[in-house]
Amino acid sequence: MKKNLMFLGLAALGLASCNGGYKKGDNGMLYNIYTDKSGPKVKEGDFMLLNLVIKSDADSVLLSTYEQGRPTPMLLPKPQFKGDVFDAIKLLAEGDSATVKISADSIFKKTPKPPTFKGKYVIYDLKVVKLIPKGTMSEPVFQSTIQKYMKGLMDAQKDAEPAKIKQYIDSKKLNLNKTDSGLYYVINKPGTGANIAVGDTAVVNYTGSLLNGKVFDSNVKEVAEKAKLTNMAQRQFIPIHLVVGMKRVIQGWDEGLLLLNKGAKATFVIPSKMAYGPQGYGPIGPFAPITFDIEVVDVIHPKTPAAVAPALPAAPAPTAKK
Repeated sequence: MKKNLMFLGLAALGLASCNGGYKKGDNGMLYNIYTDKSGPKVKEGDFMLLNLVIKSDADSVLLSTYEQGRPTPMLLPKPQFKGDVFDAIKLLAEGDSATVKISADSIFKKTPKPPTFKGKYVIYDLKVVKLIPKGTMSEPVFQSTIQKYMKGLMDAQKDAEPAKIKQYIDSKKLNLNKTDSGLYYVINKPGTGANIAVGDTAVVNYTGSLLNGKVFDSNVKEVAEKAKLTNMAQRQFIPIHLVVGMKRVIQGWDEGLLLLNKGAKATFVIPSKMAYGPQGYGPIGPFAPITFDIEVVDVIHPKTPAAVAPALPAAPAPTAKK
């Protein structure tokens, strides 16, 4: 009997070694919980803030909330299939972190596998930053609790923004000018001729980054390739054309380009109130200051003076108008 128990123990140890220390869940899902806090586990319908990195076997990162600078808020949905990542999250409590490996064939069973994806598994690095269990709360009380928490979080992000900008400028030792509206800028290379005027068309190369250095957009091919931006095949690496001062792009661009002329190169540090504000956009979080390196390739003057244009909402991204 003892020999049989020893054999089973050795077999289990061997299986754990084969899985690299991972435990096996439903449908072949593998998981390894690194931080295991006490407290209630996440249940369907609970609210949480989740930091996650999604990658392939080859460590090719598909998504990272750390690069975006903020965890993602979500209500835990029902699993899409037994043993998916939502099933794995149910094993975690607030403060827990884990790595989960799920068969790529299971994930891409009903949807085409991206042509660039290589590997047997999709790997999720997870950390539950905050958990608000629904429990017995009514739906109105639950939603009010979430809204109150998120407002406090947003207020803290808003209050922290000036210090983030100062820390960034100090760490980069940038000698920036500041406009009355709050735009920080430095002209790295002066251009020639008159400054861009309202109604002129600026022909521009640009690179946009978060303060952590993560490039979120660029029309410079070498920069985009190095940053591994998405949709590379659909991107056109040519200077964009935009009419300045017509509120068709973020305020930081509309004001900053008026400081430049043909051939000028500049760096803008744009506070969120002149960029994407409390909503954020894509990888740009709420109350997130951003930076742009700008090169004015050309300036095209209109044949007739620009009429006063009606106010338009800011474009979702500087590349929206070409």
